[in-house]
Amino acid sequence: MEEIRNKVEQLLLKTQKPARYIGGEHGSVVKDKSKVDVRFAFCFPDVYDVGMSHLGMKILYGLKNAVPNFWCERVFMPEKDFEALMRENDIPLYALESLDPIRDFDFIGFTLQYELSFTNVLEMLDLAGLPVYAKDRKGLMPIVVGGGPCVCNPEPIAAFFDLFILGEGEEVNLELMHLYERMKPHNPSKEEFLREAAKIEGIYVPQFYDVEYNEDGTVASITPNVPEAKPKIKKRVIPDFDHAYYPDSFVVPFTGIVHDRVVVEVLRGCIRGCRFCQAGFIYRPFREKNIDTIANETKTLCEQTGYEQVSLSSLSTSDHTKIIELLTRLSDYTDKENINLSLPSLRIDTMSKEIVDRLAAVRKSGLTFAPEAGTQRLRDVINKNITEEEIMRTCRLAFSEGYQAVKLYFMLGLPDETDEDIEGIADLAQKVVDLYYETPKNLRGKSVQVSVSCATFVPKPFTPFEFEPQATPEQIKHRQGHLLDCIKSKKIKISYHQMNVSILEGVLARGDRRLADTIYCAWKKGCTLDSWDEHFRFDLWQEAFEECHTDTAFYANRRRSYEEVAPWSHLDYLVSHEFFVRENKKAHEGKTTRNCAEGCSGCGIKKECGGVYCG
Repeated sequence: MEEIRNKVEQLLLKTQKPARYIGGEHGSVVKDKSKVDVRFAFCFPDVYDVGMSHLGMKILYGLKNAVPNFWCERVFMPEKDFEALMRENDIPLYALESLDPIRDFDFIGFTLQYELSFTNVLEMLDLAGLPVYAKDRKGLMPIVVGGGPCVCNPEPIAAFFDLFILGEGEEVNLELMHLYERMKPHNPSKEEFLREAAKIEGIYVPQFYDVEYNEDGTVASITPNVPEAKPKIKKRVIPDFDHAYYPDSFVVPFTGIVHDRVVVEVLRGCIRGCRFCQAGFIYRPFREKNIDTIANETKTLCEQTGYEQVSLSSLSTSDHTKIIELLTRLSDYTDKENINLSLPSLRIDTMSKEIVDRLAAVRKSGLTFAPEAGTQRLRDVINKNITEEEIMRTCRLAFSEGYQAVKLYFMLGLPDETDEDIEGIADLAQKVVDLYYETPKNLRGKSVQVSVSCATFVPKPFTPFEFEPQATPEQIKHRQGHLLDCIKSKKIKISYHQMNVSILEGVLARGDRRLADTIYCAWKKGCTLDSWDEHFRFDLWQEAFEECHTDTAFYANRRRSYEEVAPWSHLDYLVSHEFFVRENKKAHEGKTTRNCAEGCSGCGIKKECGGVYCG
């Protein structure tokens, strides 16, 4: 530890944001190593500023460290300047709490939030001094674990991991670590440990499954090759969300991070069923916390951390069944203590004057909404279930409360999209501008700005659109150009997400095990921190595709039949394949599906684990 500390201290002034690399923050957990039996390096495969904002890391960090003889430490991807210094000075990747090299830990766990972090995983393993392919890591320790939303299809990176955790990690992480604690004194082989781990519900060990392919390149079969491996691995779910573990303190960074505030999770899952949204399906069922629980967690975390802003976290905060009562209850505390209360993830159709008033008490800089599509026809195709009337009602309410800026999120390349739908984006933005000027002058602000942000649609596993082709680069360029031609007002600003990022995401999201060598090749060429514009090198990815004979159109741009064996078909996220097929057919018929609060639509999860609307 002292050797690493000395080397790091000498290099800090040569790097941006040295506080990313030193540890010692308020709330960090340091234990006596002589009393620790299992060590877990929790790796976030992105820079400190992003990883320290991640709620899942905060929860699992506190959960594991609550066990006296377990020690969970934080590890982040270094920026390129410090990564180069580490290599030049023979500094292995280390954990922030102890400054010990993570290659000496029992577990190295990665949370996989985004496909463009895959090469960062390889970089971190290599920085740690470990072989990146699982087959080349022979000993028991460390066990390399993956979790997070990308694990719903981990096949493109399966070759680099020993096991994956499907679903929610609060229970299964401790079960896995307790198993290791029991077995470690007996000096088992890695395979012996993995065979026992495979018996735990929610644990997927890729090496215990053989994949065969058809002549056309599609998957023919995925078959277990040891008796401990289940034909289908079910994701884990925390049924009693109100009593699930939640930390009473967070690590407070020395430097600014992306979301520098207290975060309280108010609900998990989503009732809406938007057909493009992976999170809305893989986090089902819908569960919410009691108001008393939320209020107590808010008060405790604000007092322990000293933060003066708290954010209510969820996929759709305004879907909490007692949202107004919740805001009233929290305001009694936050107003008295001069703490700002922010409400991300609000839906247009659930906005009310009470909610807008609460937001206005914090800021009036702008509101963000996600119509996703420009016409009602296409919103019905994607099952967004909001109307233009609801959009106008909410914007009218915002303008009358003094808001001057509205940001609208849309997607280009949605299934069944036409030029008329693209024109609808421009028309809707113009109607919002016009609505501002219809608002009485004594209520509205000085000017208006409508920002239109357009992302390229990426079909994802475990959604009704997992069968759909992604739009080709030529199609996206046409639609982007057509939208620009349709914008007439200087009050409307258009921005696009990088198209090439979406292309790569589309390939990796629905890929199979054969992509591992392509990812490895791209990493060897220098592709890391791909989610950052200044580091993204699509030209190097294209070279890797060519050298590995990867047909990107095969993975991204073809329609998949309902009968095709998907690379993720052996993983069970509890929403049925039959439901996704029905929803896909309804999409092409332009028919909507009711949300869970209005009645069950038979997604399949009710028989597995009841949520608020599944009992």
